[in-house]
Amino acid sequence: MNTWKLTYRNFIPGNEPLREALTTLGNGYFGTRGAACESHASEIHYPGTYITGVYNKLPTKIFGKTIYNEDLVNCPNWLVFNYKINDGPWFSYLESKIMDYRVELNMNNGILTRRFRFKDNRGHITFVRHKRIVSMADPHIGSFCYTFTPENYSGKIMVRSGIDGEIKNEGIERYKELNNKHLKALSAGKFGKDGLYQQSRTTQGKIRISESIRTLFYEDNVQKYPKFKVIKNDKSYCSHEFSFNAKKGHHYNVEKLLSIYTSRDQGVPDDLKKAIEKVSQIENFNQVSRDHKAKWKAIWSRFDIEVTGDDFMQNVLRMHIFHLLQSASTHNEDIDAGMPARGLHGEAYRGHIFWDELYIFPFFNLHAPEITRAFLMYRYRRLEAAKAYAAMYGHKGAMFPWQSASTGEETTQAIHLNPLSGTWGPDYSFKQRHVSIAVAYNAWSYYYSTGDIDFLECYGAEIIVEVACFLSSITQYNKKTKRYEIKGVMGPDEYHEKYPDSEEGGLNNNAYTNIMAVWVIEKALLTLDHLLSKEASRALLLKTGIDGKELSRWRDIIHKMTVPISKNGIIHQFEGYMKLKELNWDKYREKSVQVCRIDRILKAEGKSPDEYKVSKQPDVLMLFYVLNMKELKFIFNQLGYRFGKNILKKNFDYYYPRTSHGSTLSIAVHSCITSLLNDNEKTMELFSIAMESDIHDIQGGSTNEGIHTGVMGATINIFLRVFAGLDVLEDRICIKPNLPEGWKSIKFQVRYKNIWFKFDINSSALKVKAEPMHKLTIRPSNVIPVVINKNVHKLHPEKTYTIIL
Repeated sequence: MNTWKLTYRNFIPGNEPLREALTTLGNGYFGTRGAACESHASEIHYPGTYITGVYNKLPTKIFGKTIYNEDLVNCPNWLVFNYKINDGPWFSYLESKIMDYRVELNMNNGILTRRFRFKDNRGHITFVRHKRIVSMADPHIGSFCYTFTPENYSGKIMVRSGIDGEIKNEGIERYKELNNKHLKALSAGKFGKDGLYQQSRTTQGKIRISESIRTLFYEDNVQKYPKFKVIKNDKSYCSHEFSFNAKKGHHYNVEKLLSIYTSRDQGVPDDLKKAIEKVSQIENFNQVSRDHKAKWKAIWSRFDIEVTGDDFMQNVLRMHIFHLLQSASTHNEDIDAGMPARGLHGEAYRGHIFWDELYIFPFFNLHAPEITRAFLMYRYRRLEAAKAYAAMYGHKGAMFPWQSASTGEETTQAIHLNPLSGTWGPDYSFKQRHVSIAVAYNAWSYYYSTGDIDFLECYGAEIIVEVACFLSSITQYNKKTKRYEIKGVMGPDEYHEKYPDSEEGGLNNNAYTNIMAVWVIEKALLTLDHLLSKEASRALLLKTGIDGKELSRWRDIIHKMTVPISKNGIIHQFEGYMKLKELNWDKYREKSVQVCRIDRILKAEGKSPDEYKVSKQPDVLMLFYVLNMKELKFIFNQLGYRFGKNILKKNFDYYYPRTSHGSTLSIAVHSCITSLLNDNEKTMELFSIAMESDIHDIQGGSTNEGIHTGVMGATINIFLRVFAGLDVLEDRICIKPNLPEGWKSIKFQVRYKNIWFKFDINSSALKVKAEPMHKLTIRPSNVIPVVINKNVHKLHPEKTYTIIL
């Protein structure tokens, strides 16, 4: 097995949607699904190109009510390409006999290759090879090379190469009742001898999108200059058509070069002019390929994780790293956009940004923190919108929306379609206030692992303090219990939106929300009291309008927050959870293989998950994933609650059987929890399932609509935390390896406070080397402390140390 590649060896129409998602190519600026260039949108194929931050909002009238949905826009299709032999029909996979077929994504160099032989209805056999690139060296460039080899004939081949701007967002079946025409064509035409362009604009946001292409032709590697015929359809479509006389056994290459810009791009006053200039400067496909492969080589030299002894794990780890880097790269530093939960790979969740960042950012923090910083700046620029959103509900501080897109306004859908029943119902998920907690947590974690005090002073502290202010604002004091409470929210579980007999959404005293609120307020106080200079602290308090009375309230909250917990140590998911009915899981497992979406099943039966002790994903147990045991014990004890030795096991044993794993994140988090319980066998079992989430599409059709960046980030994070035993402390990193049975060795490197640490670990020894990014990083003592198996080792820079385990 080549662990650098995803390979598919036959054409199966029903499998194409999944393969197209998993073979998407991207560079952080834009991504293009791995659809065949000869295809168009259908039940089998879905070409899609998505540009980071390009959203559009449209109204739809449902049940007499107008609702608005903001979508990541499917941009004009630059892949348009087809051909026909001797005046026969245009090529179609379904209407030709596919004799040999192989699709291969090479993650090492970021190239997608499709090779196949086909026989048309006249008996012509043609070998085809298609190589595609979305350049990692230049975020505005894409290219492909298409090679024909006639095997049993000579004859005329006609080729069509163009751009299609008549595109809709129609990649998600359940969204098709919603308005989806996001583009208005502005212009299309030709330039130079071999160039075409098409410019569109989003209908509401007025974002211009300019794509320009050139088509080059080679016979046996010698460039030829055919006569192009330009085909136009008003302003939305244009293509080149040309023909050539093909000889049996000869090779004919058609190269397509792309440049893509938008009116959002910084320093680009004329996006169409820039797109034409850029593509005109490209020499050929080989030039794009050379620069692209060199960039990926440099990237993998830092990001790769090597596993010896388990080819499946090695292959999928690389796939997860690859797709995260395609969804967000260093190109994102100059883009004002967030991290879509489904990458640049499809239209699920409408391309919105969720709390999934909490699972993704640890990966970037330890490899390319500048990417995390860029995404945190996206949140910071929308801090005023978050404050306005809080004020709309009568709260103070910053309340970030559950789903975010372009402006920072709430983009969560108002109603939700149940595909099992075909009915629409109210959606209360916007009440998940823990997204604000995640934003503050991410800002703190970034600072903690990088030591970027400038970011903390200028941006991060303000985020944390404004979120703490919001959490204080939604906290009420109960004179009867003499404790603070948070009411009317949803926790991470998501299946419980409201109480069974209530018409209003929201639940009281969700344990995760309450405890994490205490954590955020603690960090806000720590930042103000100790991390910022007195001048910076005073300036921040003045800017946020927080006075001494409010700070005193914060100090009271962190000692008196309500946590619903039984005497036996079971933490109640929320107040009233224990009064809910138990579900007969065996009954539903016998009826349906999709028990992971038990919420939809129950609603289709006229019931509700609100009535039962069922969870989509960890809620209470999320506390043990996000915080360490020392932090949790401190918070519980400070609040006056017992934090027993077996509290984690008791809560795992209680909640795990009641969780359906309706989110791909669920299994991943549970694998981390079982590692804390020292259940290595269960940890490996669950981790393996989490690794299968996208590559095997374990939820049956979900990955077709876009990868799950959250689970990809989580699995890498869990690999480092659990199997490498990596732990980041304030002044050093710790490592305590725990290699699973069968793994011979692991190699990886992480970046901590501008020092690269290289690790090479096997069952008997560990090699480590510390490489400061520059001389200023070297400490005065010229030694760098690392804790290995609880022993402190002082490393001299650039020297490799071997420690016997």
